[in-house]
Parts: sequence; structure tokens; C-alpha cells
Amino acid sequence: MDQSIAITDLLLAWNQGDEQALERLMPLVHGELHRLAHRYMKGERSGHPLQTTALVNEAYLRLVDSSRVRWQNRAHFFAVSAHLMRRILVDVARARLKRKRGGDFVLLSLDEALVVTGMASPDVIALDDALKTLATLDERKSKVVELRFFGGLNVKETAEVLGVSAITVMRDWAVAKVWLLRELDRQK
Repeated sequence: MDQSIAITDLLLAWNQGDEQALERLMPLVHGELHRLAHRYMKGERSGHPLQTTALVNEAYLRLVDSSRVRWQNRAHFFAVSAHLMRRILVDVARARLKRKRGGDFVLLSLDEALVVTGMASPDVIALDDALKTLATLDERKSKVVELRFFGGLNVKETAEVLGVSAITVMRDWAVAKVWLLRELDRQK
């Protein structure tokens, strides 16, 4: 049986409450989750508090705890996994920034906040902020970036997750990349 079909079948069984399906699923997806985490970690600064395996483990804990998710297929699973890994890294970066700036009680002007955001893990925080802004303007383009860039999904898989055509994904991807580059450049 094709591994992609096996993963989808196990996800659907897990949806229906089969806990043993989760046990059989994890060995099949572990390698891909590790590759996904490695991709994320390549962009992080040296000395980052998380290592690739720790990011996989944290994502795994959150995935197991996400009983409300109704898994559709393999692509959906890895899209959710990519989103969780992104959230974990952003949370770590924001916590580090918060500690660096004195904890909970820092009051900053907007100008100071822009300077601070650029100081600790600027890439992940700035990209997260830019993606949030893009999501307010065009949710689908934001999702395309998340799935393609962070999730490592190809055009076909992204189209499947979003329920649109591959051509729409390619168009959204091209526009979103240009918009994000301008937005990130503007934030500098």
C-alpha cells in the first residue's frame, strides 16, 4: 500500500477514536516531521534553545493533544504540523524577546516596539508578523505561504489542502512572495 494512503487511512482511523492507529501512524510520519523541523531550524540563530528533535517532540505533543482536529489526509496532517512548528518557534522567540526586555511589564512606544521586534530572532518574528498582516488582507495567500514555505508541501498538496486548483496556488504563491518581500523590507 502506498505510504501516503496508509497515512491517510491511519489518520481517519484516529479520527474515529482508534488509539492504536496513532501508535502505527507515528513511525510513518516521524521522518517527515523531522525533515520539516530541520527545515525550520536551519533558519534559526545558532544557540537556539530548541534542537530539531525537541521541536519534533513538542509538535508531537501538541498534535496528540489536538483531538478536535478532523484529519482529512496526509497533506492536511503535515500542514497542521508545519503550523504548529511555526507557532512553537514564534513562541520561543517572543519569550526570549520578553525576557531580554525585562519580562511582563515593558511599555514601549510603537517606534520602540518596531526596533525591539528586529532585535531577537528577527526572521521568525518578522515573518510571522508579516504573515498575520497578509492573512488579514488575504487569508488564502497566507495559508499558501505557510503550507509551501513552512510545510514543505508541493503545489498539488497545497491545492488539495485548500480545496483550490494548482494554478490558483501558483498564482497566490507568486503574489504572496512579492508582497512578503516588500513587507519584510519595509519592516527593516
